[in-house]
Amino acid sequence: MTGSILTLNAGSSSFKFAVFGQGSTGELTTALRGQVTSLGAAPCFVAHDAAGTELVDRRWAEGRRPAFAEVLDAMLAFVDGHAGQGGLAAVGHRVVHGGADHLAPARVTAALLGELKALVRLDPLHMPHNIAPIEAMASARPALPQVACFDTAFHRTLPAVARRTGLPRELEADGIRRYGFHGLSYEHICGRLAEEAPALARGRVVVAHLGSGASLCALRQGRSIATTMGFSTLDGLLMATRCGSLDPGVILYLARAGHGFTEIEDMLYHRSGLLGVSGVSGDVRELLASDDPRAAEAIELFTYRVAAETSAMACALGGLDGIVFTAGIGEHAPAIRAAVCARLAWLGVTLDPTANAANADLISQPGGRVEVRVIATDEERIIARHTKAAIERPGAT
Repeated sequence: MTGSILTLNAGSSSFKFAVFGQGSTGELTTALRGQVTSLGAAPCFVAHDAAGTELVDRRWAEGRRPAFAEVLDAMLAFVDGHAGQGGLAAVGHRVVHGGADHLAPARVTAALLGELKALVRLDPLHMPHNIAPIEAMASARPALPQVACFDTAFHRTLPAVARRTGLPRELEADGIRRYGFHGLSYEHICGRLAEEAPALARGRVVVAHLGSGASLCALRQGRSIATTMGFSTLDGLLMATRCGSLDPGVILYLARAGHGFTEIEDMLYHRSGLLGVSGVSGDVRELLASDDPRAAEAIELFTYRVAAETSAMACALGGLDGIVFTAGIGEHAPAIRAAVCARLAWLGVTLDPTANAANADLISQPGGRVEVRVIATDEERIIARHTKAAIERPGAT
């Protein structure tokens, strides 16, 4: 395959994109990265080259609200000018949910698109936003191959006991089970860990993907055997605006008290978590800088839950050899890492304060029983790699 690969990671009001070229031996090289924010309002389109130099900062006028197709066309026109020799060869998409059947990246076809639409019932908040750019791209560039890369696929190795819920067994046939998410991030960390610390990669590791969405994954020899997110992205850890694990009785109580379905859904996804507990912000940076005691309480609850769930992951693993922090909070918040690890001292976790403050790659004390690392995630590179492989696979059409 010649040409560049475009990756798209779409959310409800924004999308991230990246362009990867190919070196002489076929290796992927970053050409540019960017994002479009405030979709549906006054979009802002920003992109940087591999060195971080800003290439474009375009803003639509307030109140104009351009259609998604117009924003996509503007992004594609820009990308065409930076795609290099051969132009764009393919587009890879992050798709949050692959259900029980999509266990590997797949070339987008009319049949696959129909299957993705059928999965909206399992994830009505994310899947429509993942499907929209696929359809828009098919309309704008019908000859351009597209590949769907599923966040749930990495967790296909979960044992049955880690997939099952305590609900009536017949509901499993309707798709109610634990799926796990953030799989593209975990896949990247596995690859990096194998390069940086191969002995640890073969052991028992908990990866903490801590961003606005947050989850943990228990890895044994690089395979997912447990994770904190389950049927939906609401489960597990406290997050920026999501509640995390919650007694189902609370939802029943709210419903009996007269709160409607839409109101409860909005509360659980958008008004809970760090924002809901603090009443200040869902952004860890703002909470750490705040003098409001509620901000400190929210941070304490967040780190408590991360440590408690890490302990559960260690139980699933039968021990713990290492912890890897990744994503925005995990990579850039030494205070959060320190607070989490202090609660895990009983497991043999000891940090080097100087290395932790510097966001070093290895932040545990030398000779410590549990190795603690910080590794930057790169979901876009994994999407590009899968896209390239899917397009070059024999028999691909």
